[in-house]
Amino acid sequence: MPESPLFAPLRDAHRPLADLLRPGRLDDVVGQDHLVGAGGALRRLIDGRRLASFILWGPPGCGKTTIARLVAAQAGCAFVQLSAVLAGVADLRKVFDSARADAAVGRRTLLFIDEIHRFHKGQQDALLSHVEDGTVALVGATTENPSFALNAALVSRCAVFVLRRLEAAALGELVARAEAHLGRPLPIDSDARAALIALADGDGRALINLVDQLCADASGAQILDVAGLLACVQRRRPVYDRDGDLHHDAMSALHKSVRGSDVDAALYWFARMIAAGEDPRWIARRLTRIASEDVGLASPQALPLCIAAWQAWERMGSPEGDLALAEAVVYLATAPKSNACHVALDRALAWVESTGSPPAPRHSVNAATRLDEQLGRGSGYLYDHDAPDAFAAQSHLPDGVARRATYAPTPRGFEREIADRIAFWQRRRRLGGLDSDSG
Repeated sequence: MPESPLFAPLRDAHRPLADLLRPGRLDDVVGQDHLVGAGGALRRLIDGRRLASFILWGPPGCGKTTIARLVAAQAGCAFVQLSAVLAGVADLRKVFDSARADAAVGRRTLLFIDEIHRFHKGQQDALLSHVEDGTVALVGATTENPSFALNAALVSRCAVFVLRRLEAAALGELVARAEAHLGRPLPIDSDARAALIALADGDGRALINLVDQLCADASGAQILDVAGLLACVQRRRPVYDRDGDLHHDAMSALHKSVRGSDVDAALYWFARMIAAGEDPRWIARRLTRIASEDVGLASPQALPLCIAAWQAWERMGSPEGDLALAEAVVYLATAPKSNACHVALDRALAWVESTGSPPAPRHSVNAATRLDEQLGRGSGYLYDHDAPDAFAAQSHLPDGVARRATYAPTPRGFEREIADRIAFWQRRRRLGGLDSDSG
């Protein structure tokens, strides 16, 4: 079967299939039409011949390297690729010297740095003047949020283009291209084809590698179903990282799902992190925080339940202990919600900041020594248990500090009962004339 015109001539049989199928034109890039399609942001930049430095931010296998190569070719630039894992400042100096030599004969250099977030601050700073004076057009590729992973000075000198995870339609197009190159359809049924695309998890390079593996392992004489496919190819772990954006994004999504009482979404994100190998202790820590921050006293059992789930995991480990954490996730997601304690603490801290450090009233402190008694410490204290309803209506705020309402319980869950108690105590204080409610 003749070679597809979409791809460059196929010469080296030892090159990986993913490299052989690399698009030869921007029009052939799949899944990134918002950047390289008609009217796309990057397309407008190139078509206007205004090539400037930019950062490509996106997940693995979405086409960052391919786009950088094609931009260089379309702009007529020399293409130089470095890996931030292997390169250092000395390598950068060589590139800059070569770029200046090329500029003298009218040719610009596009410097592509893969995983640019792995450059430390000094290495990133070494790029600044050369990017600013146009010695090179810098294209950096990163899977991490540039706002956190790169120096602000470098980001300010570059446009940032966000690439998307490849959807099923784009991945299906890549499978079709692989079949066109191979000259035959893959030996899988329709369900297995869908499973193959799902296994790639939005990563085009991983998909082509799975196709390569499938072609190497399958005889081709038998059409494989899903079980046969999984016997031939290795199941990929979910795309995840232990300290980057995916790690934090998944936890944020879990937290917001619980806060939003979306138990299905909460369990989804919990399971996704567990399946990806996240440290369950980190999850347990966040669940305990949620119990105080978002459930609070609307359901006082939430906090001890989360502590118990954390301890259960510490004693049993995975996978048995994961069920205890799942129980905590379900409880938190379905519990009544209140952030009243969180808000009350913030109000109390602001209150303290505004009042300075006045001493506690004499009746609120203990007389631990004879001298304390002589100084009147502890005098005038009303023992609440001797008062009706075990409430003496005595203020314990410093003298001169007017009372403020810091804690405002919600009408949800157990806080309904707390609200009734506070209202009762407020009435007693007003009747006693010992405190004036304000704020």
